This record gives sequence, structure tokens and C-alpha cells, in this order.
Amino acid sequence: MPPAPPCPCCSGLRYRECCAPFHRGDAEAPDAERLMRSRYSAFAMREAAYLWRTLHSSHPDRTRPEAEVVRELRTFAQGHQFPKLVVMDRRAPDAQGVAQVLFFAKVFEKGKERSFVERSDFLHDGVGWRYHSGDTFALRELTVPPETLTIDTFPK
Repeated sequence: MPPAPPCPCCSGLRYRECCAPFHRGDAEAPDAERLMRSRYSAFAMREAAYLWRTLHSSHPDRTRPEAEVVRELRTFAQGHQFPKLVVMDRRAPDAQGVAQVLFFAKVFEKGKERSFVERSDFLHDGVGWRYHSGDTFALRELTVPPETLTIDTFPK
């Protein structure tokens, strides 16, 4: 039997022990960072339904038909490779309940680099953490190495 594959979220764990329980709906991510990692992993594993399920109810895509958004997410995921994720910073929920995660996502589309850095906002909806919004910069737009950024130094 071949060894279990590593999780695409780059946690160092095997997929079945890391993000798979979240993708299957067996568990909720315990914090914003684990949700963000599981969403990156969901892109890599083409788990579009999970990406829909983990959008906050106030996310703009939630105003559109679920089938349409899931189809678009699946098409995007199928057209890209997701080889590496680096979590650079995280912030616990503030007084409004917003938790933040800053990450660098290595992404390729047909051999072309589409990597980016994002500061994401997450909210707990009473069931689990959900992706609310994010500010993204393409790698080429940054003037410093992405790994040197923190939430406080992320470009506004």
C-alpha cells in the first residue's frame, strides 16, 4: 500500500489526518488559520463544495446561486496547481470577532506563476469559522519578499 499523501496545506501532516476531516464534513476547523489552510487544500484537492460551505453568509458570492459558484470554483481549481502554502502571521479574533491570517500561496496556471499574498478575514458563524473577505497582492506587486510581511506591515 502506498504511503498516505501529505496535506496540500503544508502542515507537515498527512491529508487524511489534517484537512480531509474538514472537507468530508466530519469536523469544523478549530480556528481561522486551520480554516484558511483547509481552504487552500480544498483548492488543491478540487473540493469546491467545501469552498462554498466555508464562505461566510455575508460574502458576496453567497448572493449568487450555489451551483454557479461551485462550478466556477471547480473550474478555477482544475486550471491551477497549488504546490505550497506559507502562513506568515495570524491574529486572534478582535472585539468584532474578526480573526486574520496572512499567507503566501504559491499557485501556477499552465506553467505561469500566479502566486499571491493575502490577508484574510474570518468570522465564526456559530457553527464554524468562515471566510469573510481578503486583501490580495500578486507577487509581482510586492516590493519586499512575501515571507517578510506581517499583518501589520501588509500593504494597505
